[in-house]
Amino acid sequence: MDLSGRSGEMAVFAAVAQEGSLSAAARALGLTPSAVSRIIARTEQRLGARLLLRTTRASTFTAEGEAFLRGARRILADMAEVEAAIAEQGVPRGRLRVSAALGHGRMAIVPLVAAFSADYPNIVVDLTLGDEVVDILGGQADVAVRFGHLPDSPLTARRIGGTDQVVVASPDYLRRRGIPQAPEDLLQHNCLRFNFRRAEPNWPFIRDAKVFSLKVSGNIECSSGEALAQLARVGAGIARIGRFTVSEDLQHGDLVPLLEAFNPGDEEPIHAVFVGGTTMPARVRLFVDYLVTHHRI
Repeated sequence: MDLSGRSGEMAVFAAVAQEGSLSAAARALGLTPSAVSRIIARTEQRLGARLLLRTTRASTFTAEGEAFLRGARRILADMAEVEAAIAEQGVPRGRLRVSAALGHGRMAIVPLVAAFSADYPNIVVDLTLGDEVVDILGGQADVAVRFGHLPDSPLTARRIGGTDQVVVASPDYLRRRGIPQAPEDLLQHNCLRFNFRRAEPNWPFIRDAKVFSLKVSGNIECSSGEALAQLARVGAGIARIGRFTVSEDLQHGDLVPLLEAFNPGDEEPIHAVFVGGTTMPARVRLFVDYLVTHHRI
């Protein structure tokens, strides 16, 4: 280990904290206890502060030592991540931050992450499930899986699939409120809708080969497709939602498809969105390629 610079001093100091004593740190680092002690003393002299209170049995940190340790650990972790990112040109490694919607992530992305991690064990996948739109350019994620048509941006997008939409309600709701026979009947029903900005406020239908939109209304709006499906299951209203979200409910009869003769067959595209270019880390490229190849929805 190169201990000639400040990063070397930080590594020794962190090892003392990790191992609990100078002698144990020396064994872990392959050094002599006297060498570790000299490095600590050199660091204290340079900083002009006592960092460790040393006894024959143990070492305890001063307040300045605790502050130095926090900073040292943070800097060493940052250095390790930067070096891993550069070295991954040979063996892909490092942290990969992935963002996906809650319902789709649970059903489709989580299994893919498990399989991907088995194939690339040196890549740490940091997966966040939620229906908020993360800021990729701002560094909140490396790859985000997004539904719908995307706005113009400097980001790169690759289509990984798509899902059609279906209007559904629970048998209990239909017994109480009746079964709509035509799209216009929805005006008399409580329609559950998405509340995020890109959501289409009207529901599209087709009649006589012509697509038209119907402005529906209801007293519940939500950002999560999975939550809308649950609301429909408990009889809160009628939802128009991605078929993949409710496929099991339709199979089990917990939800009933409605107005299928008027379904326009529109498909909501699913994209992997990321920062492209020649400097794109290999781990990002590998994961996006994996999504394109293995995503099935």
